[in-house]
Amino acid sequence: MDFARTTPAITLETSADVAQRETLLDLAFGRAARFAKTSERLREGRLPADGLSLAAHGPDGRLVGTVRLWHVTAGPARPALLLGPLAVHPWFRDRGLGKAFMTTAINEAARLGHGAIMLVGDAPYYERFGFSTGLTEGLWMPGAFERSRFLGLELKPGALAGARGLVSPTGGEIAAPSLPELIAREAASEFRRSA
Repeated sequence: MDFARTTPAITLETSADVAQRETLLDLAFGRAARFAKTSERLREGRLPADGLSLAAHGPDGRLVGTVRLWHVTAGPARPALLLGPLAVHPWFRDRGLGKAFMTTAINEAARLGHGAIMLVGDAPYYERFGFSTGLTEGLWMPGAFERSRFLGLELKPGALAGARGLVSPTGGEIAAPSLPELIAREAASEFRRSA
């Protein structure tokens, strides 16, 4: 077997992948550019959808690919998922890993009972998976976005039919420490440094 050319297996992301994921996303998109994207406004402070944070590792165990899906609404009271970002390390881009991530993410979302997926991305790439701009025509993002890159896919017939309104985040919020907790942590840290 040619391990140098093998497509890595896709698995669920683990907590050990999180720091490497950030590094990979910075490499793929640039830190400032990725945090400036409107899609990021829908992910900020939110947890990804359960069972839909995927990862792939190279032969040395390092993260070489990632994608997450996030709970959103496609207008009022219409649940959907937002896919992204999808990133593959440059050394692994010619192995079909992006296609494998998309296929796995779509199949898992369908298996888990979700009705629709939206994303902002390159239409010619994502159209081969069934995404189209026609399903997002009545929707808008919470900030600047290119209409030609805002795509939708129905996993259940009619899930985005007639959808109108603002795409909004609905996923679980990341637990953030309160101000008293931060003060207590800082005080404990100062105490340890002075001891």
